[in-house]
This record gives sequence, structure tokens and C-alpha cells, in this order.
Amino acid sequence: MTAIQWSDGAPIYRQLKERVVAMMLDGLLKPGDALPSVRQVAAEYQLNPITVSRAYQELADEALVEKRRGLGMYVTEGASQKLLSSERERFLREEWPLVLERILRLGLTPAELLSSGTATEGAQ
Repeated sequence: MTAIQWSDGAPIYRQLKERVVAMMLDGLLKPGDALPSVRQVAAEYQLNPITVSRAYQELADEALVEKRRGLGMYVTEGASQKLLSSERERFLREEWPLVLERILRLGLTPAELLSSGTATEGAQ
């Protein structure tokens, strides 16, 4: 895992969980990959091991990782597809209505939105 900036807006265990989810969606953690140990993450980020365990437990509760006795936590086979589906659903339910409201408020046209996207891609 890379350096993490913790924010005060959400519990740290949830932020850690979201970071692991992002790594799965980005393909940095693939099905069958082991998560770093609770002790390793706790030491690296100066967290309480209980905080790390709670994040990992939520991932396990959602069947995104599985505990292998004596070996640790591993990404499950269907994790990335399950995440992609649930993240898309969450985006459409929670984020898209706010984005759409702003687009309408600003009077942006589909052509303007599409042309600004290609200009951004070219700048990268």
C-alpha cells in the first residue's frame, strides 16, 4: 500500500477499507492476492491493529476477501466484479444526481461536456 492521508471526515477503518476497495478496482489487488497482514498495516500506518481488523472484517463480511486459517486474508474470485457492480450502483444512486443537478444548473450541453472530456484527456 502507498502513503495514506487520513481525513477527519470518516472513521479510519472505513478509509482503510475504501483504500483496499480502490486497489481492487484499480487491479492492484487481484483475485487470489493476499492482503498485507493486520500487524504489517498497523505498524506501517501507526494504527491500532483493531482498526485494521475492523476494516478487514467488513471486507470479509461483504465476501470481497476470505480468511485462510493460518495464512491471512485473500481477495476472492468475484471481488472485482462485485465491487464494480456495487460501486456503479452507488455512483448512480448517490453521486450522479448531484452531478446532474449541477450540470443542469450551469446549463451545460452534452456537446460541451463531451468536448471538455477530450480536452482533459489530451492534457494528460
